[in-house]
Amino acid sequence: MAHIAAIGEVMVELAPYPTSPEDRREIKALSYAGDTYNTSVYMARLGLKTDYATLLGDDPYSEQIIERMNEEGIGTGMIERLPGRSPGLYIIRNSPDGEREFFYWRNEAPARELFSDPNASVRLYQQLQQCDCVYLSGITLAIMTEEARANLLSCLAKLRQKGVTVAFDSNYRPRLWSDAKAAQKAMSALLKEVDIALLTLDDEELLWGDDSVDGCKRRYPQIAELVLKRGAEETILIINGHESRVPVPKVDNVVDTTGAGDTFNAGYLAARLEGATPEESAKNGTRCARVVIQHRGGVIDKALFDAEVQQ
Repeated sequence: MAHIAAIGEVMVELAPYPTSPEDRREIKALSYAGDTYNTSVYMARLGLKTDYATLLGDDPYSEQIIERMNEEGIGTGMIERLPGRSPGLYIIRNSPDGEREFFYWRNEAPARELFSDPNASVRLYQQLQQCDCVYLSGITLAIMTEEARANLLSCLAKLRQKGVTVAFDSNYRPRLWSDAKAAQKAMSALLKEVDIALLTLDDEELLWGDDSVDGCKRRYPQIAELVLKRGAEETILIINGHESRVPVPKVDNVVDTTGAGDTFNAGYLAARLEGATPEESAKNGTRCARVVIQHRGGVIDKALFDAEVQQ
């Protein structure tokens, strides 16, 4: 069984809870989410030995996050607990036009200190080198300090020398960066230490002003395995410079696209790390994502996912 570790942040999520039209209260349902965490949940469900690396507090919500990971079969041995701290929080609000708005409280979240402590970074590196693959995202990168990013890059370089595969989803969120140039600089540096890049062309447009396939080829010539996600359109694979396209079947009853990219990544990596071809892995990613988008929420019920992904 392949072993993967994801690095990132798990946050407390407050999402709208359905009520009757006459009920004017704004009731929220509490859950936990985060891009690499969502991917970890689905990777574990798909059979990968999955660990999660982050920093949490010693509060009841951090404890519930640990319990949720244990229930999903995600290893928590790479998680450090910081006394007196609590995870970040975000609230989802439905705007008048039906779109979802997100409001964040994460400045004091312990995950922002990932790779800030040199000693803790060494300990984490020693654990990560036991894995076949390490997965992280642009959000993981964005919440770190400059010094921590340097420690992270050093860690990834050493891991690759040990034969560990590095997979990355840029997942660009402008509000997390001081400006686009800062994000470009940080992501460009990290992408030099990446083996599998799982990018979304919409994010490429936001970050670089260029969502063309040729633009991606020019920007990332060093990446051996480049996967370009385009929503309902074909997935484009650029493997050692060779381009191919994998169709995305139409889904008629799309309910919520939250977490679609995270789930695709899980399906892709779960298949790829067990020996599937990039094309087979992309099909598996699409199959998993299409299950999730037909239900509300980024992480759907396990029994529901397990049943429908087999269809």
